[in-house]
Amino acid sequence: MIGTEPLWMWLLFSAAIVFFLWLDLALFNRRPHAISIRESLLWTGIWIALALGFSLFLYGYYDYSKLGGEKALAFLAGFLIEKSLSVDNLFVILLIFQYFRVEPRYQHRVLFWGIFGALAMRFILILLGVHLITRFHVLVYVLGGFLVITALRIGFGGEHEIHPDRNIFVRLFRRFFPVTSDYHGHHFFIRDGIRWAATPMFVVLLVIEATDLVFAVDSIPAILAISNDPFVVFTSNAFAVLGLRSLYFALSGIMQLFVYLRYGLAVILAFIGLKMLASDVVHISTGFSLSVVATILGVTIGASILKSRREGVAYHSSEHTRPPVSE
Repeated sequence: MIGTEPLWMWLLFSAAIVFFLWLDLALFNRRPHAISIRESLLWTGIWIALALGFSLFLYGYYDYSKLGGEKALAFLAGFLIEKSLSVDNLFVILLIFQYFRVEPRYQHRVLFWGIFGALAMRFILILLGVHLITRFHVLVYVLGGFLVITALRIGFGGEHEIHPDRNIFVRLFRRFFPVTSDYHGHHFFIRDGIRWAATPMFVVLLVIEATDLVFAVDSIPAILAISNDPFVVFTSNAFAVLGLRSLYFALSGIMQLFVYLRYGLAVILAFIGLKMLASDVVHISTGFSLSVVATILGVTIGASILKSRREGVAYHSSEHTRPPVSE
């Protein structure tokens, strides 16, 4: 048993994730192709529907102990928070693909394999976070202050800048493993003469994994403010991450239309951070937190769309002029 859930629930959930990922890669995306907006919206809807269905499962399973409503609301709040914070991550992923000039038909493969590393990292961080908060209550205030500072950084910080050559993981990898100067289709590794060499595609994967680690450090404390149940926190994270690829292809062409989104995310993080700081004085229910997050997102997105329509903003993709990484 991990947390309050029996082991079979963890195993069943893990098996379901593997099954849906297998369907995605082996059945629907066997051949590399550029993901259309229609296809990405379909998969985005599927993942959201699965998440809503899972919340109903939690409600029904725990209803006998009167915990069903609380767990279901905590899951939905965590899912919504992680999903909204993931949008900021999508901006960075877009810049990474532009920097390395990754062809659209190969982007899905990179994001697909990036999921496994993302889920493993988040699982470890969640268990560690729950354990530390349970043992050291003062960490609630530390994490609350961290979220407020993060909110200020997002709200008043500059544009995202991508410097892959400064990434510690990339520098260490390149020191011990050769990297080809050109892409070789969708392959991460190829045999170069008598030795194996990585392609720039694998370097892109490393950069995306490192980026997700940074975002996980920001987002997981926010969800821990909603629930300390490892199963609820991990499953809400997992559903949000699993739907991240589809959401990327659905929004990649219109991301620049959401001009106020970063401010909405900053307000959400500030609200959650202040909630943690005041947790011993004021009790804020999960349902109220969920309604606040949903309202902030709705107002932010609505205001962004109105402003974009008023100004006639359109997004036109442009290739980054920097060359791919070379050996």
